[in-house]
Amino acid sequence: MKRQALQIGSITLLSRIFGLLRDIVIAKQFGSGLVTDAFFVAFKIPNLLRRLLGEGSLTVAFIPVFTESIHKEGKEKALRLANTFLTLLSLILCFVSILGIVLSPLIVKIQAYGFDSSSYKLAVLLTRITFPYVFFICLVAFFMGVLNSFKHFFAPSFAPVLLNLSIISSAFLISPHLRTPVVGLAIGVIVGGFLQLLFQIPWAIKYGLSLKPSFSLINHPSIKKIFLLMIPSIFGSAVYQLNQFISTFLASFLQRGSISWLYYADRLVQFPLGIFAISISTAALPELSDHVSRSKKERFERTLFEALSLTFFISIPASAGLIVLGKPIIMILFERGRFLFSDTENTYSALFFYCLGLWAFSGIRVLVSAFYAMQDTKTPVKVATLSLFLNFILGLILMHPLKHNGLALSLSSSSSFQFLLLLLFLKKKADLKIKKLALNSAKFLFCSVIMGIAVHLVHKNYLPISSEMGILTKMIRLCYLITTGVFIYLFFSKLIKVKEVDIILKKGGYHGN
Repeated sequence: MKRQALQIGSITLLSRIFGLLRDIVIAKQFGSGLVTDAFFVAFKIPNLLRRLLGEGSLTVAFIPVFTESIHKEGKEKALRLANTFLTLLSLILCFVSILGIVLSPLIVKIQAYGFDSSSYKLAVLLTRITFPYVFFICLVAFFMGVLNSFKHFFAPSFAPVLLNLSIISSAFLISPHLRTPVVGLAIGVIVGGFLQLLFQIPWAIKYGLSLKPSFSLINHPSIKKIFLLMIPSIFGSAVYQLNQFISTFLASFLQRGSISWLYYADRLVQFPLGIFAISISTAALPELSDHVSRSKKERFERTLFEALSLTFFISIPASAGLIVLGKPIIMILFERGRFLFSDTENTYSALFFYCLGLWAFSGIRVLVSAFYAMQDTKTPVKVATLSLFLNFILGLILMHPLKHNGLALSLSSSSSFQFLLLLLFLKKKADLKIKKLALNSAKFLFCSVIMGIAVHLVHKNYLPISSEMGILTKMIRLCYLITTGVFIYLFFSKLIKVKEVDIILKKGGYHGN
């Protein structure tokens, strides 16, 4: 699992870099306000459905059943089963895409009820253009499930790079020639979705998947099982996106620009989340599913513990680093063109509160993968429902005194509650060694605090970063501060004998602390 997670993480790093470049381009060209708020709302809706119907439910429901079919019925029949499922899925997605285009006015009204007339009309237009992205990206999620089941991670991990390149290209090549320039970004989303799908096909064919429409196994029990697992997982595994949906809805009632500030802050949190937590959970799911199908309980428990411990080893210092260096990072990435210093301040304040929940966002990914590997979708749904209501209630309470920052804090709080509850339920099914995991996390937190204090002092006294400095000077200083932080964290981790350091430095195996 560690090797696969490293491979996914390396490729995802490239994708996230291009994702940041995409956001830099959007911030420079369009700033934060009516236009970007409308685009982010429009892009968030198909993105939410991507989580609901795609990798958030389809992949995690498909992989355990497909893996089980390979072991019990053989590769040839399992691929025939996948081909039948692909045919049914394509028909469903066609219907969903058409329905989404027709119902875009209602969808936008629900998502951003507080928008004024001009913002609303623009968001409806952009939503109608981007909605077919759902069709492409959900099929990408299907191919991801097939390829990951065969322990192939390159193509699914690299595909998002194509989306980011498409949006960046559209901002420069299409937007300047349109009466409403932001429409170019929406066109880029569609083209990017198509390119992602096209990129998966050669590898899928290589592993034996036929793309010819087929209904030969439509009555096979496994088809029914996949859909039955998808129904609850549509909600359970996508709770983070649903919580973001709630945040956007509530933010539409706040000061103009609030949605954009939350978006940019979330993008920075998604950077370590995507590179490490999602990479680890993506690599863990096929392996956990394989252990369950072979009834290897002890290996399942060991893999799960390693995945959680490694996730916290990275996410806890990432939180500390973003809290200490978040403002200069935002300044370097976004503060240019129409993105002002006031936008930097507001984005950083949201980032601070998101960072308080980064460990939970990361841990939830791994725990949900464990439940789905055991083909238990009911428990995550129950916990997700409670978390969703808690986020909404806290959002209503905190949005007035803390404005958009209250929405970030409510998401972090509800996600922390969700993680702890999932952990307690999973403890009943497997021996997770929670005390050992808590001890490991305490060590990670101790090293992160030392790192954070040291980097803060260096930043404040020796390497300050301000808006007046040249971009090259700011980047060199930031790179030095990040390198210093990584070195300090690894040094103290090694000093107190944290075994995860050996994994990062490739010096040894892992047997728990």
